[in-house]
Amino acid sequence: MEAPNPDVVMSAADEDAVKELDEMKKRLKEMEEEAAALREMQAKVEKEMGAVQDPASMAANQASKEEVDSRSVFVGNVDYACTPEEVQQHFQSCGTVNRVTILTDKFGQPKGFAYVEFVEVEAVQEALQLNESELHGRQLKVLPKRTNVPGMKQYRPRRFNPYMGYRVRRPFIPPYFYSPYGYGKAPRFRRPMRYMPYQ
Repeated sequence: MEAPNPDVVMSAADEDAVKELDEMKKRLKEMEEEAAALREMQAKVEKEMGAVQDPASMAANQASKEEVDSRSVFVGNVDYACTPEEVQQHFQSCGTVNRVTILTDKFGQPKGFAYVEFVEVEAVQEALQLNESELHGRQLKVLPKRTNVPGMKQYRPRRFNPYMGYRVRRPFIPPYFYSPYGYGKAPRFRRPMRYMPYQ
């Protein structure tokens, strides 16, 4: 019986290792191509969504918002049946109305307030004179529109309700401190009565 030639066995193992290495390189290259394609798609989607913005364009965007807000007023207590055209006619005497926005909830029902944007900045002062004027039998509340700063959520503390009283929060006591018999009391053990048969 002949011993197998070690050189032949080694060359076969080397060939297998080389093939395996080539396959791994091929798979790695495919994975890199997929990752590059994914990055490209993500960049495209972010560009479409407007998520990728440089600070200069964000600052310009904020400045344009502030400029529009300086020409706008907030109108509160607007009747739910009121149309944007009626609000525009009401504020027509103040100046040229550029746009009227009546805000609605997710069901499309009006929320009861609107924003009126003018072409001129001076029209805002005129519009503020219409505070407490009536439209559809309701007194309007007219205020200058404030600019929302992104990332700054306004904190409103809860108001005191005289009917609720002060809610005192008791500290949490773990359940193993509770005694089922009451605080500081030990269970009472009664001796069972002896069974007394009838005579």
